[in-house]
Amino acid sequence: MTNSHETSPAGEPVDDSRDDVDGASDTASAWTREESDAWSRRLARSPLNDENSPSSGDMQLEERTALRRVAGLSTELTDVTEVEYRQLRLERVVLVGVWTTGTAAQAESSMTELAALAETAGSEVLEALMQRRDKPDAATYIGSGKAKEVRDIVLATGADTVICDGELTPAQLNALEKVVKVKVIDRTALILDIFAQHATSREGKAQVAFAQMEYMLPRLRGWGESMSRQAGGRAGSNGGVGLRGPGETKIETDRRRIRERMAKLRREIKGMKQARDTKREQRLSGTVPSIAIVGYTNAGKSSLLNALTGSGVLVQNALFATLDPTTRKSTLEDGREIVLTDTVGFVRHLPTQLVEAFRSTLEEVTDADLLLHVVDGSDPLPIDQITAVREVITEVVREQDAKMPPELLVVNKIDAADPVQLTQLRGLLDGARFVSAKTGEGIDALRDHLAEILSEPDVLVDVLVPYTRGDLVARIHTDGRIVQSTHEEDGTRVEARVPQSLAAALVEFTATVPSA
Repeated sequence: MTNSHETSPAGEPVDDSRDDVDGASDTASAWTREESDAWSRRLARSPLNDENSPSSGDMQLEERTALRRVAGLSTELTDVTEVEYRQLRLERVVLVGVWTTGTAAQAESSMTELAALAETAGSEVLEALMQRRDKPDAATYIGSGKAKEVRDIVLATGADTVICDGELTPAQLNALEKVVKVKVIDRTALILDIFAQHATSREGKAQVAFAQMEYMLPRLRGWGESMSRQAGGRAGSNGGVGLRGPGETKIETDRRRIRERMAKLRREIKGMKQARDTKREQRLSGTVPSIAIVGYTNAGKSSLLNALTGSGVLVQNALFATLDPTTRKSTLEDGREIVLTDTVGFVRHLPTQLVEAFRSTLEEVTDADLLLHVVDGSDPLPIDQITAVREVITEVVREQDAKMPPELLVVNKIDAADPVQLTQLRGLLDGARFVSAKTGEGIDALRDHLAEILSEPDVLVDVLVPYTRGDLVARIHTDGRIVQSTHEEDGTRVEARVPQSLAAALVEFTATVPSA
């Protein structure tokens, strides 16, 4: 008879001995009632039920960092040129950039950001090169001579990937890869790979998959003549009457399948958008002000959300750590409730595929009562961050045909920022708030300022506007928020939340007594 002792998740030994004669086939049987009761008592005393139990963000961060790379155990073939673009596995990389406009500091900042993106994707940056040109080379992006230099660096460092700081055409990718003889990807593919790693929700995964396929479709290519092979079977010479002909090549088949998959994802995202719109309408129909937290990636948006609401959403010192919008409630000093929504971060030259795919997520910005624009005060070029974020927000608002919500700039990470730079920012950014979500400095002052901004809530009105006063209906749509609207015999019946000045102009058309 053999006794085996195992350990329960609570760390206590569990006697799992089995009799070889009586229960050889019952070694995987369930626990007895006594063992189950004992385990329930242990679980009740477990630290997991304590007040200091980890938050959902802590658990997500632990899960994200659970898989570690073990160096020196690769059995990959020495010929790494034959790699499909659909398998973006970054390891030892060399960065290549082309400096066309801006200052040298801006160019170096862009390369530093590219290195941070590469490290976030799980790779090790070995070397970085930057070339000054009027425009990228049409053939190899950096020119044939520089491409040969990159090849020498790849051989010297043992890199297996070259990342270019820009969006390359399919021809440039092909030509540069033939020279350097390793895998070449661009900035867009790198960001898409990070999004694919960090997407957790069903909608986020579908949006990332759609963006990747949209990027991949024009760049799909084969190796040798494998993609030029004609399809056999019924499409070949033995297909019968009406089916003979050259058939379909392998690359055409792959493109058709990608288009079909994209069409399916587009329908799924559209269906999920309807569910998100329904939830948003329920929030907007209430009296709780909505605040959208926007900003550059890794500016500390999630940290600020935790500081203002006391929630435990995922916080990580990495680019694009948060993709899915997270909504939390908070209470101001006067007792009023507000709703804060953490949105996806932005970046310079954000791929158009991602802006299109995450359209439904970015709509949270257009429906907010206030934009809390978070800026990284420790970044060398914070003004460039503000410009990049405002460009994307303006594009989304314009395409939604909505009005731009008011904006409040919040400079974060003042504990790590240069004091001289902070002094300059205080002079440049009039009305901005300076906080540190890490230490809590300035958070209380920010709460008080939010209470002042939202001190005059809109008024809920229920009016019957005659058809001859279409100008008032237009003002309600422009300056207010429609809760419900119907067309009746005597005019348009509108229930909406409007500013107090507009509510005063609508008093004579009141259908019921308005309530604040």
